Amino acid sequence: MTSTNPDLGPAARRLAALLAGVRDDRLDAPTPCADTTIATLVDHVDGLSLAFTQAAAKEVPEGGTQAPAPDGSALTPDWRDRVPGRLDALAAAWREPSAWEGMTEAGGVQMPAEVMGRVALNELVVHGWDIARASGQPYACGDGEVEQCLMFVGQAVEQSGGKGTPGLFDAPVPVPDDAPPLDRLIALTGRDPSWTA
Repeated sequence: MTSTNPDLGPAARRLAALLAGVRDDRLDAPTPCADTTIATLVDHVDGLSLAFTQAAAKEVPEGGTQAPAPDGSALTPDWRDRVPGRLDALAAAWREPSAWEGMTEAGGVQMPAEVMGRVALNELVVHGWDIARASGQPYACGDGEVEQCLMFVGQAVEQSGGKGTPGLFDAPVPVPDDAPPLDRLIALTGRDPSWTA
């Protein structure tokens, strides 16, 4: 891994720790993602962890990479063990220098692996914030992670003309010019940084 490619390990471990802090009686609670419960978001994290691990290895599963829509009712009881394990595997897969080379695919979309790795980091960071807010847990992440995500999301927002990217995030939410970097990132993904459960 070159110095320009981020380590997904801290974000993956942080998200796993946040998931461990989600009480069973909160699984039906809303999240900052519109019309999405915590259970549905956990199911999404479960699926994306596997998908981005396969993307790092350039593996296309039988039937393609387009995953079914997340469904909280489909969350199996073993998720508390399975999802953290998949997050660990995701981080490990992207520590391989070859993960960042060439083209790869996830979610039915092909793109340069270097971009895909940053999409994965952004998913971990932003959904970590979502889970923290929805479950009433504190959230803090490294400045370097936020800067990597801001570069990726900023480019995506610019390419969309400020309208958001379907399937990825909604149109940006306005924030003050002096907003902290994490608030700016969250706002760029179409979420309100002041959202509370």
